[in-house]
Amino acid sequence: MTPDQIVQHFQNTNALLEGHFLLSSGLHSPKYLQCARALQYPADAAKFGKSIAEHFVNDNIKTVASPAIGGLVIGYATAAALNARFIWTERQNGEMTLRRGFSLIPGERILVVEDVITTGGSTRECIAALEAAGGEVVAAASVIDRSNGSADVGVQRIALASLDVPTYTEEQCPMCFNGDRPVKPGSRT
Repeated sequence: MTPDQIVQHFQNTNALLEGHFLLSSGLHSPKYLQCARALQYPADAAKFGKSIAEHFVNDNIKTVASPAIGGLVIGYATAAALNARFIWTERQNGEMTLRRGFSLIPGERILVVEDVITTGGSTRECIAALEAAGGEVVAAASVIDRSNGSADVGVQRIALASLDVPTYTEEQCPMCFNGDRPVKPGSRT
């Protein structure tokens, strides 16, 4: 799949929203990517997962991990395409952690997969939790990179498509300046 085809899929599924949004990072943006809509059909998720997996077929990935909740569908689809184990991290008392009885073998090679990366914060937190548990995170991937390549997660990272979407602090937000109130459509409300 080409980056243009991916963005077109987001538009066709009404997953690329326009308005005034409060992102989970705390930043404001005039665009929001609702990946749940883009990945609601298993065949679509499988296509995206296969596209991500193709970048890592020779990397001896044993496990794919995703931060809950946004990365779960695409992480699972990528793990299926790689025939790898799938686990996830989730927040407990505000801290990303490995739960549900998941454990890692020391040095286990892990690919972290997200739906959308904006600042890379959730991915970095997921990586830290996996490394604290003994894993070796070798790379990260996402369907969309809305930082247009600027987010640093500490490991090699790929995205199927990149967008240059502006983000603002509340104090710098032109939409707030015009009196518009942001909505928070994400998973961390």
